[in-house]
Amino acid sequence: MPLDPDNSPPPPPPHRDWFFPPAPPFLPSSSSRTLAHRAPFPTTSRSYKPYSLADRRPPPTPRSRSRSPHPSPEQPSPPPPSAPRRRNPRYAGVRPGDARTPSTAAPPAAAPLVPERKSPPASAPTLRWSGLVSAAAILLCFGSLLRKNFSLHDQVHHLRGQLAAATAKLQSCIVVMDSSLDMSSMFSHQSDSSSVPSRSLKNLSLLLSLSALYAPIVVLKYIDLLSKLRRPQDSEEVAINKRLAYRVDIFLSLHPYAKPLVLLVATLLLIGLGGLALYGVTEDSLSDCLWLSWTFVADAGNHANAEGFGPKLVSVSISIGGMLIFAMMLGLVTDSISEKFDSLRKGRSEVIEQSHTLILGWSDKLGSLLNQISIANESLGGGTIVVMAERDKEEMEADIAKMEFDLKGTAVICRSGSPLILADLKKVSVSKARAIVVLAVEGNADQSDARALRIVLSLTGVKEGLRGHIVVELSDLDNEVLVKLVGGDLVETVVAHDVIGRLMIQCARQPGLAQIWEDILGFENCEFYIKRWPQLVGMQFEDVLISFPDAVPCGVKMAAYGGKIILNPDDCYVMQEGDEVIVIAEDDDTYAPAPLPKVKRGYPPKDFVVPKSPERILFCGWRRDMEDMIMVLDAFLAPGSELWMFNDVPEIDREKKLIEGGLDFSRLENITLVHREGNAVIRRHLESLPLESFDSILILADESVEDSAIQADSRSLATLLLIRDIQAKRLPYKEAFRGESFSEGSWMGEMLQASDKSVIISEILDPRTKNLLAMSKISDYVLSNELVSMALAMVAEDRQINYVLEELFAEEGNELQIRQSVLYLREDEELNFFEVMLRARQRKEVVIGYRLDDAERAIINPPDKVSRRRWSRKDVFVAIAEKE
Repeated sequence: MPLDPDNSPPPPPPHRDWFFPPAPPFLPSSSSRTLAHRAPFPTTSRSYKPYSLADRRPPPTPRSRSRSPHPSPEQPSPPPPSAPRRRNPRYAGVRPGDARTPSTAAPPAAAPLVPERKSPPASAPTLRWSGLVSAAAILLCFGSLLRKNFSLHDQVHHLRGQLAAATAKLQSCIVVMDSSLDMSSMFSHQSDSSSVPSRSLKNLSLLLSLSALYAPIVVLKYIDLLSKLRRPQDSEEVAINKRLAYRVDIFLSLHPYAKPLVLLVATLLLIGLGGLALYGVTEDSLSDCLWLSWTFVADAGNHANAEGFGPKLVSVSISIGGMLIFAMMLGLVTDSISEKFDSLRKGRSEVIEQSHTLILGWSDKLGSLLNQISIANESLGGGTIVVMAERDKEEMEADIAKMEFDLKGTAVICRSGSPLILADLKKVSVSKARAIVVLAVEGNADQSDARALRIVLSLTGVKEGLRGHIVVELSDLDNEVLVKLVGGDLVETVVAHDVIGRLMIQCARQPGLAQIWEDILGFENCEFYIKRWPQLVGMQFEDVLISFPDAVPCGVKMAAYGGKIILNPDDCYVMQEGDEVIVIAEDDDTYAPAPLPKVKRGYPPKDFVVPKSPERILFCGWRRDMEDMIMVLDAFLAPGSELWMFNDVPEIDREKKLIEGGLDFSRLENITLVHREGNAVIRRHLESLPLESFDSILILADESVEDSAIQADSRSLATLLLIRDIQAKRLPYKEAFRGESFSEGSWMGEMLQASDKSVIISEILDPRTKNLLAMSKISDYVLSNELVSMALAMVAEDRQINYVLEELFAEEGNELQIRQSVLYLREDEELNFFEVMLRARQRKEVVIGYRLDDAERAIINPPDKVSRRRWSRKDVFVAIAEKE
C-alpha cells in the first residue's frame, strides 16, 4: 500500500437522491423509472444541491482493519514494495510520502549547521492593511454563503410544496399519468432554465449593494495607507483624509443649498442600495423593491411585515438609515427656520421699498427727525422711513416706541448693519431711496466727521447709482469742504455745531427769534417751498408778493442763472420763463396765485432811525467754533461792545486756540474781549462777575463734556439756575410779581424777575431737557439739537431749501430780523398785512409775519392778509432783510 495519497482511487460519488421520498405503492413501475431518471435540480455548473456531510469534507482514505490474508473486494490490494532508494543524508529519516504523518516518521539525521537569513519584519501599516483585506474577504464570503444557504432553504420548501401538489394531482389523475408527467417535466425544465438568470441577477444585486457599502471605506483606507507609505516621516504634507474633509467642509460652507443636496443624495443612495438588497433576498421585482425601500425610509414601521431572516435584516437596516436621514432633515429644517426668524429678529432681511427716506446712524436727534418727516408725509397719506444703525433691531424698535409722537401713517423700518459695508447698504435699497440722511455720532467731532466721510465714499461706490440726494450732518465747519469734494453734487451738508452757534448769536441780539426759527424750520406750522407758476411770468416781484393769499413769497429761483436762489430780490425783477417762486406756506398744496387785490400803497416814516447802542454779552463755557462766533458777533454789534468770556480754559491757552482757529484780533472793530477764568458751576466763581449788568448771557455746551449730552445738559442747567439766583439776589424785588402764584422771596418769582432784566440763551443738547426748561420759563429760550433735526428734515424733503438756510445763516446776505412797527407805519394807522408788506418793500425787506404785544408767539404767514387792523407801537414784525 503506497503512502502517497495522490495514488489512491477517488471516493465514490455521494448519492444525490437522499432527500426524495420513496415512490407511492400505487405508482406503476414505469413511472418510478421515469421519476428516477428526472434530475431534481438543473444540471448546470451553479446547481442548487443541498448540503451533506459528504459534500462538506472529503472522505477519509479507506484502511483495512482485517487481518485476513484475503483482501476485501472494495479495498485495493497494496502494491508490492519498491526497491530501496538512495537517501539524501541531509534529509535522512524522512520519506517523501510521509510528510503529513510525522508520528510514524523516523527522526531526522543531524543536518549541518547553515546560517539562516532572517526576513525583515513587516511594518505596522502592512499588517493593518492585510488585516483589513482579510476581514473584508471574510465578510464577503460569509455574506455569500449566508445568502446561498437562505436561497437553498427557500427552494427546498418551495419544491416540497410543489411536490405535495403534484402528488395530490397524481392520485386523482392515475390514468393520464404518463402524459401529465411529460408536460410537468417540460414546464419544470423551462421554469428552471428561466430561474437561473433571475437568481444570478438577484445575487449580483446583493453583491453590488454590499460592495457599495464597503467600497468607499476600503478605498479611503487604501489611499490613506498608500499616502502614509509614500510620504517621508519629516514631510508636512497633509493627509488625504484631512484634505477630503476640508473640501467637504468648504463645499458645505460656501454653497447655500449644499446641505439639502447632500441630504437628497444620501436619501437616493439609501433607497437605491436598499432596493437592490431587497431584490436580492426576496422574489419581488426590482421596481417593487425600490418602492418598498422608499416606504421603509419614509416610515420605519413598515418593516414589521417582512418575513424571513434576510428580508427582515435588510428592512431593519433600511429603516435605521431612514430614521437617521429623517433626523438630519428635521435638524436641517429646524436650523433653517431658526436662522430665518433670527435674521428677521436681528434685522438682517432685505428691505424692498422705493422712494423711501433712509437714515444712517443713531443719535439723540433721531426722534425729532422722525417726527418732522412723519409730519411732512402726512399730506401724502404716510410714507416709509428706514433706519439702519449698528445696534440691535429690537433695541431700536423699543426706543422708537418710547418716543412720544404720532407717526401719522408713516412706517418706520429698522435694520441692523453698518453704513460702511456695501452689502448692508444694498440690504436697505439705498439706490431706490429718495433721500439719505447721515447722522453724526456722539463723541469727538473729528472722528464723527471722518466716519461721515467714509459713509459718503461708500454711498458713491454703489454700482446701481443713487436716485436721491445725500444729507450729511457734520460737527465741524472745517470738514464741510472735504465732504462736498468727495460727494459732489449729490451731497448737502448741515453743520449742526455751526447752526446752533449762529442761532444763539442771532437770538441773543433779538429775543424771541428762536421761536420764529422753530416755526419756520418745523413742518408743524409754515415752512419754505419752491414751485414754478407759469401764470406769474412777466410780473414784477412786487406784484408777486401780493398774489398769494395763503403764502408769503420771499425769493426767486432764477432759471437763467442755472437755478440760482435769490432771497429778497429787487422789486423791478421780472419773472422769466422757468423761474420758481420761494414762499413760506403751511404745505405745498395749500397755496396758489390769485388775482391781485386792491391795496393802498403808502410810505413808511422816513425820519425814524433805529438806534444802535453798545452791548455787553457774556459767554459761559467754551466751544470748538468760538472764533467763528466772535467774528459773527463783531459784525452784528455796535462799536464799543464788550464780550466777556468766562470758562476754565487758561487765558494763554484761549488766545492760542483762537489764533489757531483763524481769529485775527486786529480785525475786531466793534467788540472788546474780556477774559475771566473760573468754573461755571461753582457759585463763588460766578459771583465775581457783574451778572446783573449783561444784556445777554449765552450758556454754551462746554467742549469738555460735549461728548455726553446728559452731562453737558446737567452742567448748562446748573449754570442757568446759579446765574438766575445771583441776579435775583442783586436786583430789587418788583411789586408786579406779587400775587397768588408767587410770594415775596419765592424761588420762581425771583427767577422771573431776573429774566425780565437780561436775556439768557441756553444750549441744550437733549430735547427732553429743553422741554423742562421751557415749562419753568426761567430762560428766554433754549436752543437744542431739535432745530438741527428740523433743518435735516427740510433738506431731506427738498435739497434746494439748503441754499435758503445757508444764506440765512451766513455772515453776509439776508437774515431773519425782528422789526418794530414804527419802521413801517405811524401811530393809530390802520393797514392790512398786504399793505404792510408793500411798506416794507420800500426798505428792501420782506415781512413774513408779526407778533402782537399781548401774544406769546409770533404768527408767520397770517391767514387773513386783506383785513385792516389798528397796529400798536409795541407790536413787532418778522422780516427778511439784509444784514446791517
